[in-house]
Parts: sequence; C-alpha cells; structure tokens
Amino acid sequence: MMLSGNEIARHMGKEIVIEPYDPSRLNPNSYNLSLHRELLVYEQDILDMKRPNPTKSLIIPKEGLQLTPGVLYLGRTNEYTKTDGFVPMLEGRSSVGRLGMFIHVTAGFGDVGFAGYWTLELFCVQPVIVYPDVEICQIYYHDIHGDYTPYSSGKYQNNTGVQPSLLYRDFP
Repeated sequence: MMLSGNEIARHMGKEIVIEPYDPSRLNPNSYNLSLHRELLVYEQDILDMKRPNPTKSLIIPKEGLQLTPGVLYLGRTNEYTKTDGFVPMLEGRSSVGRLGMFIHVTAGFGDVGFAGYWTLELFCVQPVIVYPDVEICQIYYHDIHGDYTPYSSGKYQNNTGVQPSLLYRDFP
C-alpha cells in the first residue's frame, strides 16, 4: 500500500528522512525532490559493463543547460533520503515528462534501508533546458510486509555525489 502525503509527514524524521525537508513540496501521496547542479556524462560512446567507464562533470548554470537527445546525463537529487520500514520509489514529475524528459531510465525502485542521494538517469527526446534546483521528480513510499534485511552495505549506500554505474564490481 502506498503512503499518503499525510503519512509521509507523520513518519518524517523517524522512519523517513528527507534533508532538507520543505513541507510545501509534500503532495497527496509523494514528495518533490530537486535536481543538483552537477551532472555526469560518459566520455565514451561504447560502455563496458565489466569496467569502470570514465565520466566528465558538467555544472548546470543558473541560466540553464540544454540537454541533447541521445545523451545519457547522470544527475542527483539535492536531498539526502533515508528510509526504514518502507520501500522508497522514484518517478519523474508529469510536468517534466510532458517536456519529453525521462528522469530515470530503469532505476526508480529503491531498497528498504537505502540512505543517500538518488542518482537520476536523465534522457530527453528533444532538446530541453534544465535548471539547478528545479523540482524534477517525486519520491513515494510503499509498505513492506514480512521479514526483511535492510539495504545497508550495497555499492550505492551512503553515497555523496552522482553515481555512475558500478556494475563492474559484480563481475569476478
């Protein structure tokens, strides 16, 4: 079952942490997260799952940055989140989607126990200008039933910046 906005607020600072938290960003069943000013792009056209893939950093200026179709941009939320006892999920805002911009290509599902900043996989179908600190996505929460082991030591846990793929760590 999905938590309502009122339930999210009731669990804030306990099972749900969002820092910084602004009550005006609370929706009927989600909370809006904003885009940090740093983006990463991969430097090579061919990416190898078994190896670290080099990236370069881009800074979104106050005046905005035009994103190019066909390029994957990795960003992150300004907000640090931590969740215990609920499954966090991430979706792009509909207003952003209506501009032809995807906020997560496949990674909108979080693990119970995740703590850190959310990495966003930004992709657009036509050129779009993005701005730092724009409310770009929303986090929502589901109950979890049954015993569980919280995500506590995964490769993305307690991250502090934009995270490129660390899939290569899964290979022997």
